[in-house]
Order: sequence, then structure tokens, then C-alpha cells
Amino acid sequence: MSAEHDEHSRTRSARLRIASAPNRVTTFELFFDLVYVFAFTQLSRLMAETHSGLGILQALILLGLLWWTWESYGWLSNQAPADQGVMQVGMSIAMIAVFVTALTIPEAFHDLPGGWHAPLVLALAYALVRVIHTTLYMVAAGDDAALRRQVLLTQAVAMAPATAALIVGAVVGGPAQTWIWLGAFLYYAALTYASSRGGGGWRLHSPVHWAERHGLIVILALGESIVAIGVGVAREPIDGPITIGVALAVTLSILLWWAYFARASAAGELALERRSGAARVVLARDAYTYVHVVIVAGVILAALGVEEAMTHIGAPEPLGWFGASALAAGLALFASATALFGRLVDLPWPGIRLVAALVLAASVPVLAAVPAVWALVIVVAVLAAMVALEAAQRAPVVE
Repeated sequence: MSAEHDEHSRTRSARLRIASAPNRVTTFELFFDLVYVFAFTQLSRLMAETHSGLGILQALILLGLLWWTWESYGWLSNQAPADQGVMQVGMSIAMIAVFVTALTIPEAFHDLPGGWHAPLVLALAYALVRVIHTTLYMVAAGDDAALRRQVLLTQAVAMAPATAALIVGAVVGGPAQTWIWLGAFLYYAALTYASSRGGGGWRLHSPVHWAERHGLIVILALGESIVAIGVGVAREPIDGPITIGVALAVTLSILLWWAYFARASAAGELALERRSGAARVVLARDAYTYVHVVIVAGVILAALGVEEAMTHIGAPEPLGWFGASALAAGLALFASATALFGRLVDLPWPGIRLVAALVLAASVPVLAAVPAVWALVIVVAVLAAMVALEAAQRAPVVE
């Protein structure tokens, strides 16, 4: 009986083998990410419909909460293959819960008449996603006692109180809900960082997988910027202004892709490979877990600005403050966050990118005062100049 039990344990361990350096992102992980594509669309819809600073803040809070779920499963799938055994089953259930969470986003802060109380549904579905993650991580940790302790510590001091606050905020409702949920997000971010000081007991086995995983989430966010182009003019007859607007907006998305993938992405993977142990974990935490949420937020906010510009692409009236602020702030966030990412992964301080971020942030009054098509021309010109100047002074990533 004991021999049979040992054989069963060995088989189970084999099914949850630790990820090794050559591992790439699995097709199941790509499938898992599809629910986040829908979530990004829902966030854009929330910002567009509320059309206010408060609506943008609420959408960014939800993005932050969703980011922690995606990021947590990213760490987990670097520990054990996502497409095998109990991992695949657990992540499949988590997919359903994430989709329910995303489905409630339009009424996350303003419950619609009829049906269940959407904010509470969101909070409970979110809690389920986190409980599944913790359970799977404990299984994937296997005999790694330090990792098991780290998982339990982070969940106890960060995840559990933050999730409880989400439920409380959903029950309280009203204006207080926004600030309670913001506090829950900030608390989780701060306590997760504090409980992982010096890398804690976390493990990062495959730099290739980690860098590729985050490159793909940036691609998904850029996909939302492409969708936003069509949303703004999908029901309008094609004409010259729309064609020009589409050309400018797609060019903008291409420049964002170039700004991340031309050099920074490869530099990040190389920097991770050069490190090991706690140093690798710290870099993965700082440059990816924390900086990449700002990169993604910048792309999604810029997509809102693009959608607003495309909606008014043929109009002679000024773009206005809402669209201009979303467009400029999103691009400035992206530029500054990618600059910080580049510095963390051993690239020189990108002064050109920081200057571009400042120029974009300062351009809001100008963008608000000109027609939408000219607003797009201006931001495309700034990003194109940034990319061209960086290319002109670029040194190889590997000497």
C-alpha cells in the first residue's frame, strides 16, 4: 500500500514539475488571457460611458485589481506548467470567475436595477479567483517549505484583508465604495511588496517564460488600442477624414509596439537571465509586477483618448479636455513607465523617452484646443520623434 502511495505521489509530482528555463508560454495560458481581453474592453466601456475623471479613477482601480489576479497566475504558471493536471482544472475555474468579474465592470460602482447586486458579485468572484490561486500555489510549491511559507504569508497579510475590504466596500456602496476599493488595491500592493522584501521565498524559474508572458499582456493591451480605433467610427460611412484618422491611430499603436518590443522587451529577458535566486525575483517583482501595470494602464488610457478622437475625427470642433487628457496622460504614462522599466533592466537612462513623456503631459491644453485629427497628428509626431531619436543613438543590447 505504501509503495502504491509513493508511486502515486511521484506521478503527481511529475505532473506538476517545476518550470525550467527553456519553457515558453503555453497555449492554455494564451487561452486563459482571453478573459482579460474582454476585461480590458469592459474597462474602456466604463471610462467612455462615465466620461469623467471619477469614471477613469474607478476603471483604473478595477484594472489594478484585475492586474493582481493576472500577475498572480503568471507567477504560478512560472512555478508549474499551466496546461497539466490540477493546474489546468483550477485555472479553468478561475477563468470563469474572472469572466464574471469582468462582466460586472459596467455596474461595479453603480448597480443596475434587477438581478444580483453587481458590486458584491464582483467582490465574491474576485475572492474566488484568489482562493483558487492560493490553493494551486500550495500544491505547485510541493516540498519547497520556504515558498509555501511565502505564499501563506502574502495571502494572510495582503490578500485576505484586501479582499475583505472589497466585500465591505461592495456592501457599503455609494461614494465610499470607490475609496474603500482604492484603499484595498493600495494596501494589497504595499503589503505584497513589504512581505516580499529581498525576494522573500518566491521563485522565478524561467526568465524566458516570464518576459514572454508580460510581452503578451502588453500585446493584449495594444489590441484594445486597435479595437478603440474601430469603435469610434464603426457605424460611420467611410470617408477621407476617417481614413486619415485610422492611418494616424494605427501608426500610434505601431509606435507603442516599437517603443516596447524593439529593445526593452529583449533587454528585460536578458537582465533576468543574468540574475539568479533572490536578485532575479526582485527584478521580476519591480520591473514586471509593479512597473508593467503602469505600462498597461497607459495603453488602455491612451486607447480611450484614441476612441474619443476617432468619434470626432471629421469635426472642426476642438477635441476637448476629456479626450485630450486621456490621450496625453496615457501616452505619458506609457513613455515614463517604459523608461523606468528600461533602467531597471540595465539599459541607460532613456533621457529622450523622459523628455517625450514631459512633452506629452504638457500638451494637454494644445490637444484640447485643436480638432481631433490634429491632436492625433501631434501625438504621433512626438512618439515618432522619440522612437527615431532613440534608434539613432541605440547601442546593441549585447556587446
